[in-house]
Amino acid sequence: MAAVAGLSLKVRQLSTSAARPVSKLVKPPIQVYGLEGRYATALYSAATKQKKLDQVEKELSRVSTLLKDPKLSSVVMNPHTKSTVKQKAVNDALAKEKMSPITVNLMNLLAENGRLRYTPDIVSAFGKIMSAYRGEVLCTVTTAQPLDDANLTELKSALSGFLAKGEVLKLETKTDPSILGGMIVNIGEKYVDMSTRSKIQKLTRIMREAV
Repeated sequence: MAAVAGLSLKVRQLSTSAARPVSKLVKPPIQVYGLEGRYATALYSAATKQKKLDQVEKELSRVSTLLKDPKLSSVVMNPHTKSTVKQKAVNDALAKEKMSPITVNLMNLLAENGRLRYTPDIVSAFGKIMSAYRGEVLCTVTTAQPLDDANLTELKSALSGFLAKGEVLKLETKTDPSILGGMIVNIGEKYVDMSTRSKIQKLTRIMREAV
């Protein structure tokens, strides 16, 4: 219970200024769960109040790139490095980038609490919130072979039928030779497996049951 209370306090600190009384979090367009969801929600609230959503989103993308640098990563991602050392390394890197206090505050909290390793997940969670904020519907289509332009255009047209008024399709395509053929579609909360592999597996089960 103490750990939960501590996290709640840190979230409130992130979403408000020390000079202002604690106020309610701005509710995001979608709920993202887990530790990363809590930090992303608090960040969304803070950025909304200061009208810096787009800026913070861009800064987080830059943070992700910075943390991939071997020199910085070897310090901040090392579990044996003291939190004060990690915090200084992060602050020095962010100072050079001239990032907003909101982003700097987030990274300081993560460094202070030994949670810098969660940064990629928090960035991803914030990205999901921002996609929902823009009315984007995330869709991932996996095929055995890359789609050509004609098939891609036809696919986008078909997927648009799943969208409500005002929603925008954000399509990501992946290839996985192991599905053999067909496709697997993830759109919003919907999942459709039309892969050849899936059909073969179903056929195999039916044949076994018939024996």
